[in-house]
Amino acid sequence: MSYLNTLLFGVYPYIALAVLFIGTWARYDQGQFTWRAQSSQMLRKKNMVVASVLFHVGVLVVFFGHLVGLLTPHWAYEWLMTPGQKQVMAIVVGGIAGVMAIVGGGMLAWRRLTDPRVQASSSFADNMIIVILVVQLALGLLTILPTLGHLDGGTMLKFTSWAQGIFTLQGGVADYIADVHWIYKTHIFLGLTIFVLFPFTRLVHMLSVPVEYFGRKYQVVRKRA
Repeated sequence: MSYLNTLLFGVYPYIALAVLFIGTWARYDQGQFTWRAQSSQMLRKKNMVVASVLFHVGVLVVFFGHLVGLLTPHWAYEWLMTPGQKQVMAIVVGGIAGVMAIVGGGMLAWRRLTDPRVQASSSFADNMIIVILVVQLALGLLTILPTLGHLDGGTMLKFTSWAQGIFTLQGGVADYIADVHWIYKTHIFLGLTIFVLFPFTRLVHMLSVPVEYFGRKYQVVRKRA
């Protein structure tokens, strides 16, 4: 079990990050025409706006909440709040955002898997990634249950130590989370797997910022006589 824990949470994170960065760079360099969201809004607009807004807003809050929460050192916020208070805030904010994202994601997944027109234009990767994201969101919400049993922030500090240890190349970081609940471990493993899948799916559009759009020349469009 110790060997498996080290493999999954001490070695696999570096494999996932390497695939994420190298794969994303290679795709941008070799396949820029595939770098798009492949929106299906034109095929069916019903409930699309509501589902998309709920999903994207929720996911963005969850993502940046994880990013800031895991990578911010304890000393940077200890003057403002205790680890327990930070954990409660994460439960409240993350819970609300997670519910928004899973409702929107569920609507998008249902639409993609059941609507004939959308289904015909969807690839296996499109269907797979939306289902995986919904499952990951569900796992994230399920982690609230064991977290409510210990609101002192101790478990949260284990995760921050693990994440910061990964990015600072510390040894033995898998030991930080060796004894945490299996729901947490499943959530982390699937999150790392999403990093691996990121360069090969439509998720790459997250990195696209239309900076040139604001400085482009006006496009004149005239009706045909």
